[in-house]
Amino acid sequence: MSPHVFSIPMRTRFREITVREGMLVRGDAGWGEFSPFLDYDARQAAPWLRAAREAADEGWPDPVRATVPVNVTVPALGPERAAAVVRDSSGCRTAKVKVAEPGQSTADDLARVEAVRDALGPDGQLRVDANGAWSVDEATRVIPLLDRAAGGLEYVEQPCADVEDLAAVRRRVAVRIAADESIRRAGDPYRVRDLAAADVAVLKVQPLGGVRACLRIAQDIGLPVVVSSALETSVGIAAGVALAAALPELPFACGLATVQLLTDDVAVHPLLPVEGRLPVGTPEVASGALERTAAPPDRVEHWRQRLADVRTPPG
Repeated sequence: MSPHVFSIPMRTRFREITVREGMLVRGDAGWGEFSPFLDYDARQAAPWLRAAREAADEGWPDPVRATVPVNVTVPALGPERAAAVVRDSSGCRTAKVKVAEPGQSTADDLARVEAVRDALGPDGQLRVDANGAWSVDEATRVIPLLDRAAGGLEYVEQPCADVEDLAAVRRRVAVRIAADESIRRAGDPYRVRDLAAADVAVLKVQPLGGVRACLRIAQDIGLPVVVSSALETSVGIAAGVALAAALPELPFACGLATVQLLTDDVAVHPLLPVEGRLPVGTPEVASGALERTAAPPDRVEHWRQRLADVRTPPG
């Protein structure tokens, strides 16, 4: 079967993305997803293809748990809508709130975090993600404010873009620092460890080349791991769940409850949380969903060319 190219609108703009596109490939072990973001070149997209082929051709390591706890992801919305996302999260007791959105202020972030805390209640865990948007001085100033507004943050994800800056912020604030882009987009993901730049490692299966590659990184980096999504369909999310299920320890809820950010999905039973958890397993792809989510011809050609570019290294 030739790869299926999907195009699914987002319910809310998320990191400037309004439509999620990608390819599904099928092999002896099932379906795999290849969906590097549109601004990624062939070199950056290569690990995403390795992850898709692993899922389709090999399958995943045996799990050590049957379900995985997940957080609800709250986009950069107004306070009322942010609180509604938490209340509608099917029992998630951890929330990750996007902050430092272009065009928004610290006051907007504080209002969103306060609303999410009210919706979660005092016993829920709250973390924020700045996607590398702050300078060291900005992060040092804003993180304590957000910590107070949250009634205590679990951690701050990627406050600054550079690993050296992460290390500087970690020395200056009392809140845990988590590294995401500094691992998945870095030439050397272990600089986070070597510079003592983070307390938590955020691992994403596609950008890092598959479940087994992530397990090796988790073992070598020596930090507690949070498994997170790259805004995939249930096919891609299942790989993240497989990683989380295979880790020896899983101290934090994972950022894998993102299928609900899409307006549609390709699975017969989409991977949506129940009582704050996702089941481990391989989703069945629905033929009707493939038809519904099929990309227009020009986008199909775009993705076929991307696939060809990744398969043919420059040289």
